[in-house]
Amino acid sequence: MHAPVVNQEISAEDFKFAFRHHPAGVGIITADVGNGPVAMTVSSLASVGINPPSLVFSASPMSSSTQTICAAETVVVHLLASDQVELAKLGATSGVNRFGDDVEWARLRTGEPYYPNANSWLRGRVVNRIDVSGSTLIVVEAIEAKPRDENERSDAAPLVYHNRKWFALGEHAALS
Repeated sequence: MHAPVVNQEISAEDFKFAFRHHPAGVGIITADVGNGPVAMTVSSLASVGINPPSLVFSASPMSSSTQTICAAETVVVHLLASDQVELAKLGATSGVNRFGDDVEWARLRTGEPYYPNANSWLRGRVVNRIDVSGSTLIVVEAIEAKPRDENERSDAAPLVYHNRKWFALGEHAALS
């Protein structure tokens, strides 16, 4: 029996194609380093540790928010539910005002911009920035969370991004 031939190099298109078929939860990252608030939608968000509570996300060099987010000492990571798809689209759209009068946002007591109606949010301290092929992997230690008693929607359907489309993940999708 022969081992399959493994292609040692794949094209960017093949790589993107593979990940298009890998669903991901959706978050929005907000920050302000003194030049005004910025926000970006991410699907490259993951929990990486519990003690201390840590998470990671990737910031693309193509986003106008990346420079500010990379310079920030703290960020707010919002975890979105499916009924917040318009907020996710806002953070993913270039050239729009993500903090206009028609957007419900505020500042935490510590000054960071945030979306109070997000399903959940975590304020965190940036503890590491790692350059990976032009993108920046940002490691964050969570230091504050949206109070549980303010989250009346604990059963909200998660927002999922898959193959360039937004989806609500409901109980009907459970396999066990």
